[in-house]
Amino acid sequence: MTILVTGAAGYVGNNTVRRLLEQGKPVRAMVRDMAKARQRLSDIAGRLEIVQGDVTDREGLRPLMRDVNTVVHTVAIPMEKGGATYEDINYQGTINVVDAAEAMGVRRFINISQNGASSASPYRFLKSKGRAQEYVASSRLQWTAMRPSAIFGPQDEFFNSIARLVKLTPVIFPLIGGGTAQFQPVSIDDVVEAVARSVEDDKTVGKEFGLGGPEVLSLGEIERRILQAMGERRTLVSVGTGLLRVPVFIMEKTLPGSPVNTSLLDLLAVPNTVPENALVDYFGMTPKPFSGDNIAYLRQNSAASAFKKIFKGATIN
Repeated sequence: MTILVTGAAGYVGNNTVRRLLEQGKPVRAMVRDMAKARQRLSDIAGRLEIVQGDVTDREGLRPLMRDVNTVVHTVAIPMEKGGATYEDINYQGTINVVDAAEAMGVRRFINISQNGASSASPYRFLKSKGRAQEYVASSRLQWTAMRPSAIFGPQDEFFNSIARLVKLTPVIFPLIGGGTAQFQPVSIDDVVEAVARSVEDDKTVGKEFGLGGPEVLSLGEIERRILQAMGERRTLVSVGTGLLRVPVFIMEKTLPGSPVNTSLLDLLAVPNTVPENALVDYFGMTPKPFSGDNIAYLRQNSAASAFKKIFKGATIN
């Protein structure tokens, strides 16, 4: 039976597809943007089935789940762009995928949720992810949920966004919000390994797993490690989130590839840490740290690629 991966051209999605193929699993990759799929999946296109689909298309999802035993649902937006909202994509989109899976007799469902997600959260992004997971948990599916902290790896948005801004801001770089926000960066390799192991592990059914790296880092320390990985030097100047709201608002309204919006700026108030780390406690893994060779990919950022991403919204990796 086939495993359907939604959002298969996305960051978590295409890495999940690759790990499942390494295990010899038959994979159907659901993508919305075929151009992006060609860019990210062309080297493995002959080893899987690529289908076009959109989580907002309730009826169109059902045929894509024919002969599917397991769904790995990775679709989510951290930023609202082009009319797409957290409620439409993260929440209602998940409802649509779950309903289609149930209607087509899918057994297993693995949901990529979010650390800190809660229907009671005052932050719309975390609220949308929390409501989505509640719907998954209320379904008849044999579900498992992953709740990762900030994910790092060659195609990540968060850490690469900081690196791109470094390239565009010589001499001085802002210590965002004073650099006090806390994260527990987790490697994309560790996240998809946990997903792959869970597919056939019935002991994970009905459980939510927090996924984090081996260290809790402040945003200030993260910025310093990024600079070190890139071989760059900047004077870090503390800038409060209040002072950043206006320029961030202007960026999100005017730049196609804005690296941040006011919603994400607000989330700096929420510690993104994982006290009970399932990578260690359940999966028995040794998580990769956000350091050394693990973040050497950040050196690939250039002023030209930063310009293309931020000012043109191009997919560059």
